Amino acid sequence: MEEKTYFVGIKFQGTSKSYYFSTDMDDLKVGDYVVVETIAGLEMGQISTRLMDAAEYKSSLALKPILRKPTKADMDDFNFNLAESKKALKIAEREIQNLELPMNLLEANYTLDGTKVTITYTADNRVDFRELLRILAPQLHCRIELRQIAPRDKAKLVGGIGTCGLPLCCSTFLDQFDGISISRAKNQMLTLNIPKLSGACGKLICCLLYEDDMYTEAKKEFPHLGTIVHLDDGDYTIVGMNILSKQIKLSAGASVRFLSLEETIDAIKGIRRPKKKVEEMPQVSVKSDLIAEEKSHSNDERQDNRNNKNRPGKNQNQNRNNQNRNNQNRDNQNRNNRNQQQNQNNRPNNNQNANQQNNNRNNQNRNRNRNRHHNHGRPNQDNKKPQ
Repeated sequence: MEEKTYFVGIKFQGTSKSYYFSTDMDDLKVGDYVVVETIAGLEMGQISTRLMDAAEYKSSLALKPILRKPTKADMDDFNFNLAESKKALKIAEREIQNLELPMNLLEANYTLDGTKVTITYTADNRVDFRELLRILAPQLHCRIELRQIAPRDKAKLVGGIGTCGLPLCCSTFLDQFDGISISRAKNQMLTLNIPKLSGACGKLICCLLYEDDMYTEAKKEFPHLGTIVHLDDGDYTIVGMNILSKQIKLSAGASVRFLSLEETIDAIKGIRRPKKKVEEMPQVSVKSDLIAEEKSHSNDERQDNRNNKNRPGKNQNQNRNNQNRNNQNRDNQNRNNRNQQQNQNNRPNNNQNANQQNNNRNNQNRNRNRNRHHNHGRPNQDNKKPQ
């Protein structure tokens, strides 16, 4: 009986892309470790997909086989290489600083047999690292590969959170990067704010590709920018549009108007549609409200009167109490009036007495002055000479 052949995806340390290998083992599961041979040498990878029938494989590239499941010795070598990779990275960083090379190291990875180490770095331009290799070779005692990657590959390798709040697309499901230009942002009518349109890698965000085709298709029913629209109050020019809400922005000097796509197309074609009738709101009369309120008050008073008639004993007591209060108030008012009258009568008498006293004093002073004057002008009789 022939054994069935499968193929499966495998991810390696430091990469998020899956590479496909063939196998005849039918008990492999996602997350299992296996040993395979690559162009770099023996490596240990992790199963990243389910087993698939080899007949479903459509690529023209030949599939290499999975060698075996890892033994205990393989796992010991794998863990030892992880520790050695950290040491190799520190050594390389020290030598790069000594040589003052414009390189930013990301990681170092050993093959399973330890015969080769791959050091990944980023740089703005190409770097001449031949002198660095001559210095590192006697310290690491293996073959050394320095691999320069692009900013997008760095973001994919490091990972992070995008402006949408989700993990980066490149570190989750994107395996290849397509060219993204600013024309895609213009096609989607986005504001050309480069910092907001840039991702963690510093390049234009990859999600500009996702909806670009849909915007291209939706814009076919929109008029072109700069089209003249003839309206009742003048000619306007189309200066903007919102694809999602299907609104058109029109401008005529300082005047700006917003019309729907349907209204704009009708205006361009010269079609006049009847305006929708606005339902009239019922008119509310303030006078009628006041009359209704007065009627309600009068009805309440009538109801109170009926209730009072139905309770004669209580009403009689209330009437007596009210009458007593009125009598008491009347007596107090009369008493106050009498007191005021007496005060007014006393004020004239007091004034008359004061005036009489002042007159008496004036008369006395007047008589006293008259007597003094009379005595001064008369000769003294005692001083008369005898005849």
